[in-house]
Amino acid sequence: METIGMIGAGDMGSEIARAAIAQGYRVVIANSRGPQTLRGLIDDLGPSARAAHAPEAAAAGDFVILSFPLSIAHDLPVAELAGKVVLDTNNYMVWRDGHIPVIDSGERTVHQLRQEQLPRSRVAKAFTHIQHERLRAAARPAGHPERVALAVSSDHPEAVDVVTRLYDQLGFDAADHSPLSESWRNAPGQPAWVRSGWQSREELALNLEQANPALRG
Repeated sequence: METIGMIGAGDMGSEIARAAIAQGYRVVIANSRGPQTLRGLIDDLGPSARAAHAPEAAAAGDFVILSFPLSIAHDLPVAELAGKVVLDTNNYMVWRDGHIPVIDSGERTVHQLRQEQLPRSRVAKAFTHIQHERLRAAARPAGHPERVALAVSSDHPEAVDVVTRLYDQLGFDAADHSPLSESWRNAPGQPAWVRSGWQSREELALNLEQANPALRG
């Protein structure tokens, strides 16, 4: 039984935790306000989940999921995340995050910046173009004619492998559009984003190919 370290307990983080626990994972989950604020969520998730502070959640995970916006002045548990595959579910939203010039200019994607914040981790962009409420509703077994695909990108093939396996376990195919410099292709406003969790692998691959560089993020 693998353990997922989850940092971020909002809608997406909580929903991934539910789906993963249903597939036999344990989850150690943290938020910015402390473990005592997660009692209701832990009661809902059941005995395979426990609350912790972020460094403990990072250390406990066989891999770790970050589910909160990027901040340039970050306080990530860098040491505890070292050597680990880290899935980042964040999207760059100017209305929420403000303008980050290096992203706006196309010099970096938001997930390249996350990788730079975690130089000893293997970051992958994952779960960024499906709404949290569809994560379980859209799940289908392998080979099902209505099975949809989700995108993944990383500079590390082993991180793509972790995401691909998790997607499959949760009921989705994977479409790899690595490296992280290409991760803008399913950013908000792009064709892959607009279709948001309704695409087959072939449809998603086409939408990724047709992405508009003017909407980089």
